[in-house]
Amino acid sequence: MHHFEIRELCYSDTLKNSQSPAAVPDQGNRIDTAALRRVVSALQSLFSPPSRLAGLQSGHRRYDADSQTASYNLTGIDQQKTMKRSDPRLIVRPAPFMRSAMTTQRAMLDVLYALIPVIGAALLFFGPSAVLVLAATVAGALATERLFLPASQRTPLRTDISPLVTGLLLGVTLPPALPLWMAFVGGAVSIGLGRLVWGGLGQNLFNPALVGRAFLMAAFPTAMTTWTPHQGTDSFWTLYPGNFAVPLMSPVFDAVTAATPLALIKFQHQTPAFTPLLLGNVPGSLGETSGLLILAGGAYLLLRRAIDWRILGGLLGSVALLSGSLYLLDATSHPDPLTALFSGGLLFGAVFMATDPVTSPTTPKGALLFGIGVGLLVVLIRGFGGYPEGVMYAILLMNAATPLIERVTQPRAFGRRGER
Repeated sequence: MHHFEIRELCYSDTLKNSQSPAAVPDQGNRIDTAALRRVVSALQSLFSPPSRLAGLQSGHRRYDADSQTASYNLTGIDQQKTMKRSDPRLIVRPAPFMRSAMTTQRAMLDVLYALIPVIGAALLFFGPSAVLVLAATVAGALATERLFLPASQRTPLRTDISPLVTGLLLGVTLPPALPLWMAFVGGAVSIGLGRLVWGGLGQNLFNPALVGRAFLMAAFPTAMTTWTPHQGTDSFWTLYPGNFAVPLMSPVFDAVTAATPLALIKFQHQTPAFTPLLLGNVPGSLGETSGLLILAGGAYLLLRRAIDWRILGGLLGSVALLSGSLYLLDATSHPDPLTALFSGGLLFGAVFMATDPVTSPTTPKGALLFGIGVGLLVVLIRGFGGYPEGVMYAILLMNAATPLIERVTQPRAFGRRGER
């Protein structure tokens, strides 16, 4: 019979503080045979073929307080093995024990890559004004994080691009002719009120980009609801004068306006053509016009498993079902399901905003419930509210409900008394 020594994965306080084996009472250290079998089975591939562990018999264990190892009497093993504290084959780190290759930086890069076609369409349809608005929101986000984040928590942009992504997400939800100083303020609010006041990255309750947009919508409603049409191939070279409006010196917002597809549906009871909605040559925010390119970005994020398909499916499915029901009841006041899905900021909000892993539930049932809730609120606000669009408010309201959804949808723990 040989001694086979393995490290204990946890020690009692008595053992940790003891200087001799006598400090550990015998009655408190009886072996759990089932647990020992699981440990040996886990180490099986490291030491011996399976057949050499078949004769496991355990009835004795001794402690070595100096090296903090436990020695077991095992039969069927022809050599003694000892795992030291520094042995790299034994993991003694604290939880979590299950780790993913998807890091925060990797997830942010995936979102950035998925935004490339959307930003490209914005540049094509709205020209240099799109570049200026995006630059202003990113500058506001980066400046706020640099100014107010404690020096000990600051990281270079190459290792943390979250402020850049937040600024871009906000920028593509803004009108192309928005004054640049407003866009800068929106970027600052997104990071300041949307993230830093909650404790920083990963601690926020609400989507930071939508917090910034909600602030701009409340503070500057005229500028945020003035939509400028693109001018065909000339749009790439068009610079909107409204971008250079100065506070207190330009009281009147000067821009050529056009009705968005949702405004046509709600206020004029007209159904827009579907092809422009698919391609993007319609008035609207910088990144919400081309449904086809948004879907391309969403497909990339799904393939990368950067977003939860349950949120996306629950949101789009509930909107299609509810809008279809309302369309059957009153086709003059409510759009058909396809138009409802591709008009406004629904697709962009579903792909890039609602699926934010920080502000959405992580449980499978919770994610599905979250998506359905957002879709229900979108249809209700669009159909019966004062604004033609309700994606932003729907997502923010469901963000507030996320902690409750997480709590009521937690899966039951294995081994609970009374379970069969």
